[in-house]
Amino acid sequence: MTDFIEKLTGIEDRFAEIEKSLADPAVTSDPSRLRELGKEHKELDQIVRLIRGLRDLDVEIADLKEMCSGPADPDEQELRELAASELEDVRGRREEILEKIKRGLIHKDPRDSKNIILEIRAGTGGNEAAIFAGDLYRMYIRYAENHGWKTTVITENPLPISNGFKEIICEIRGEGAYSRMKFEAGTHRVQRVPVTESGGRIHTSAATVAVLVEAEPVDVAIDENDLRIDTYRSSSAGGQHVNKTDSAIRITHHPSGIVVTCQDQRSQHQNKEKAMLLLRAYLLEREEAAQKEKIRDERRSQVTSGDRSAKIRTYNYPQNRVTDHRIHLDRPLMRVMEGEIDPIIDQLIYAHEAEQLAEVE
Repeated sequence: MTDFIEKLTGIEDRFAEIEKSLADPAVTSDPSRLRELGKEHKELDQIVRLIRGLRDLDVEIADLKEMCSGPADPDEQELRELAASELEDVRGRREEILEKIKRGLIHKDPRDSKNIILEIRAGTGGNEAAIFAGDLYRMYIRYAENHGWKTTVITENPLPISNGFKEIICEIRGEGAYSRMKFEAGTHRVQRVPVTESGGRIHTSAATVAVLVEAEPVDVAIDENDLRIDTYRSSSAGGQHVNKTDSAIRITHHPSGIVVTCQDQRSQHQNKEKAMLLLRAYLLEREEAAQKEKIRDERRSQVTSGDRSAKIRTYNYPQNRVTDHRIHLDRPLMRVMEGEIDPIIDQLIYAHEAEQLAEVE
């Protein structure tokens, strides 16, 4: 607890330092610096108010303790009992404020408000895995619709004989998309009897999900000289609106070796725009992964190898149940497949915040 109190003192000191800087002409004449300090001031203001309220309660608690421990004078008995009762009330209020301070100190991911790139790929299980990938895609589309988010397919590799996908990548735009969807990254496993299974045996297949932050042009610097841009004829099954001329785009980023393609938009210009969006997301992800873990690629850590053993969630059709293995939570399968995954994500957020609170303490 001593370390925590010292941390609170450090926050107060930093807040005072920021207020002093905001009055400095050298800072007020620098819009970028002023904006940066103003944002930090706003973030700390509420926490500092709570800290000051906590200190006031500590003084009140000390006074009440002194009243409770006074001489055992019969004439003061009623006053001591009243002080003891009030002491419990003040201690309760102190705990509430302390909890608010701890939650205020939880690290806010600056990416939470960002749009995302969602990748779904068939893993172990052949055609059944691709069919399951399609089921997951439609589940997320329904979930996005429930939240009023907009979805756009960037590229897809459909399975010719079903509604499945070997791979599908889409953009999801909407407030808080990353804050909730980031918990979906990983390997998803399905247990069910495939349509093609005549013997009624249950098969286990898998699909991987990766959630990438959509990077703005200012987030990632790309030299046009580092790109090779090829055009080719679209082979997409995207429908009548897809231009069947040489409108598909393949972009190769030579320094990283990353290759992205897009063929599902109506024009070459739109395909290039979406391919560049995907490239920026990959490069930002690579840069962040390098900063955090130097070598390890973030998307691979999200989805691992796509085999059946590495899983975050199991969709068990015979038992009509979805199990999230990170929080040991079961939900009705049909509701989940209709996009009702907020109860799972809410619990994942709660568990994540509990871990962060433990670190704060």
